[in-house]
Amino acid sequence: MFVLFVGTIVLFSCKKAPEKIHPTRETITESVYASGTVRSKNQYQVYATATGIVDRVFVKEGDLVQKGDPILAIRNESARLNVENAQLLRDYSDWNAQGAKLEDLKSAHALARLRLQEDSILYVRQAGLWNQGIGSALELEQRALAFKSAQSTEQSARLRLQDLQKQLDFSAAQAKKQLAISRQFAQDFIVRSEIKGKIYSLNKLEGELVGPQLPLAVVGDATQFVVSMQIDEVDIMRMQLGLRVLLSLDSYKGQVFKAKISKIDPIMNERTRTFTVEADFDAPPPLLFPNLNVEANIVLNTRENALTIPRDYLFQDSLVLLEDKSVRSIRVGMKDYRKVEVLNGLNEQENLLMPVK
Repeated sequence: MFVLFVGTIVLFSCKKAPEKIHPTRETITESVYASGTVRSKNQYQVYATATGIVDRVFVKEGDLVQKGDPILAIRNESARLNVENAQLLRDYSDWNAQGAKLEDLKSAHALARLRLQEDSILYVRQAGLWNQGIGSALELEQRALAFKSAQSTEQSARLRLQDLQKQLDFSAAQAKKQLAISRQFAQDFIVRSEIKGKIYSLNKLEGELVGPQLPLAVVGDATQFVVSMQIDEVDIMRMQLGLRVLLSLDSYKGQVFKAKISKIDPIMNERTRTFTVEADFDAPPPLLFPNLNVEANIVLNTRENALTIPRDYLFQDSLVLLEDKSVRSIRVGMKDYRKVEVLNGLNEQENLLMPVK
C-alpha cells in the first residue's frame, strides 16, 4: 500500500488532539443541486393584442375562470362603429335578397315562360294544320316567328334573373364575411383566458393604457403545480425524464417533498447559460403559491452499503490523512454534499484525521 509522508501539506493545532473518524458503510446518493421556483401548471402571462384604454375589468386577483372567460375589455370606438356598419350592410343585403327588383325579374321570367308555352302550342298546332293542307304559309311563318320571339324573351328574362341572383348572393356573402371580420376585430379588444384556472395577478385597472408589450395578468391552474429549475449547462447531459427530485421549500422548513422530472426544455438560455427543467410533485404540500423558492437535489444514482467518509476528510480530490499522520491516495466514487464513496485505498478499521488545509 502506497503511503506518502508530507509534512508541509497538513498542519495540526497544538492546542487539542485532531478529531478522527473511520470509514462507514451507508447508502450514498449522487445528485445535482438546482434552485428553482414553484409555478402553476400551464401558467402564462396574459397580453393584449391591441392598444387602448381599459374600459372594463371583469375579474379580480384570486378569481377562478373558465377557458374563454373575459378578463378585461379595451375601449375602441372605431371597432364598435365598424361592427355596426357591417351589420347595416348585412341587413341591406338581406333586404335586397327579398326586394322588389328581384320579384319583378321573377315575375317577368314567369310571364315569359308562360308566353313561350302558349306560342309553342300555337306553332305546333299551326304546323299540324299546314301538314293537313289547312291554312296559309303566312300564318305558319307568323306562328314560327312568335315562337322564336318568345324563346328569346324567356332566355333574356332568365339570364337577367340569374345575373341578379348572383349579384345578390355575392353581396350577401361579402356582407356576411365583412361582419364576421369586424366582429373578430372587435373581439381583439376583449382579453380572454386561454385556460381554466385562477387569476394570480392583475396588473391593469379601468382607465389605464394597455398594449401588446406589457403583461396584463398571470393565469395558471388553480390546483396543479410544477417546480421549474435552472440546470447548469455542465449538468444538462445527465438529466433524464423520470429522475427523482428531492425538494425543500422555505415555506415548509424541515420537510422534504418528492418529485419527478417531467419536462426538459431543449434550448439553453444564453444569458444565464442554463436550461429549464420541470418536475411534478408526487404528493404536493397542502398549500402552494406561484413563485415560491425551491431548493432541489436531482438524484442521479444511489448505492447502498457503500464505504464512505465525510467530504471534509478528503483533500486535493483523492488524498486522506491517516491516524499516523501519513497521507494516502484513495480512489473515490460517488459524492454528495456531505460524504464521498471510497472505492479502494481504505478499509473500515482505519482511522482518519481531519486535515487543516
